[in-house]
Formats: sequence, C-alpha cells, structure tokens
Amino acid sequence: MGTPVVGVLALQGGVAEHVAALERCGVTARPVRRAEELDGLHGIVLPGGESTTMTRLLDIFDLYEPLRERLADGLPAYGSCAGMIMLSAAVCDGGDGAAAPAVRPLGALDVTVRRNAFGRQVDSFETDLDFAGVDDPVHAVFIRAPWVDKIGDGVSVLATVPDGPDVSERSEAAGRIVAVQQGAVLATAFHPELVEGDERVHRYFVQIVRAR
Repeated sequence: MGTPVVGVLALQGGVAEHVAALERCGVTARPVRRAEELDGLHGIVLPGGESTTMTRLLDIFDLYEPLRERLADGLPAYGSCAGMIMLSAAVCDGGDGAAAPAVRPLGALDVTVRRNAFGRQVDSFETDLDFAGVDDPVHAVFIRAPWVDKIGDGVSVLATVPDGPDVSERSEAAGRIVAVQQGAVLATAFHPELVEGDERVHRYFVQIVRAR
C-alpha cells in the first residue's frame, strides 16, 4: 500500500498528540468529527478523554453507528485510556464493579473494562512496563486509567502493571492488564502519546494497519 491514512477521533482528549505521533510514524493522520470523514481511512485512533462524554458526543455528531459499523467490518483501531473503554464489549465502574450505563461501548474488543480502576486523579502514576512486541520497557502514564477485568477468546495480553515502587499501593495496580490486542484492534490503559520522543506503541499500531 502507499501511505496509510489513519484517523484520530477528534471529539475530545489528546487529539493533537496522537496526530503528531502518527505523523512521525510516517502515516497521514487526520482528525475525524463527521461520519463522512471515516471514508478512506486505513485505521483509526480513539484517544483518551471521558467515556461518558465521548459516548454522548458520538451520538451528537451521528458518529456512533458509522464508527461501530466500520469497526465491525475490520477497520484497524487503537484506543488509549477512554479509547480502550469505548472499544470494549462491556464496561463497569470502579469500586463495586457495577455496570456503567452512561457508557455505550463499540464492541470491537472482547474484553470487560473497569473505568477509573486505578482511582481518582490524585492516584495517577507513571511506571515502566514490558510490552509484548516492543523492545525494551515502555514508559506508561496512567491518568484516571481503566484496567481490563476480563478477556475473551482471541484476545492477547500485551502488558500488565509490574510490582514496584512506582505503583501506588492504594490502587491495587500490580498485575492488572493494561494493554490488549484482538486481531487488528489494539488498546492501552495508558497514554503513550504523552511520552515525548517515544512512538513505539504508535509504530506497533501502524504495523497492524500496514498488515491489513
């Protein structure tokens, strides 16, 4: 293929950071706010933000069904933080694990994701973790992050939180699943777009796009 075109859902969150990272990976990146802007894409990134707000904005901009259909048809996708929540099959809230009715996920990943699993904003943290398919540890930034509670058949675990001094004891973070892949769909609970000069996770996704 020629130069892949990868969209970044531009309703909220770190859109500019993802666009810049993708462009440094040698693809054409463009914001997506309308259904017609899904045409011609070879992949799409769902950035962080707030998943209830993202659900509402997808409906306001008439993007929910067109995006869900493209994902069901096999469009490669990568979601970070809230993007992981939106790509999942089911969502529960932190604490008691009750369902999160205000979030309507897109069902592209056979996983159950727990929102705000690591705690509140003050429980945000950074750590280095091993990421399958990427050389050397990845520096991961977790901000009111989710984790994966359950995975279905065909879902590969790419990263879990290591036990170490960077991990808050309050969050029960150690060992939690924070990166997964199922076919052409990738998701991380952390924000690689915030780590300046390291595009390895984005390059991993671009490899998925090129392979398709």
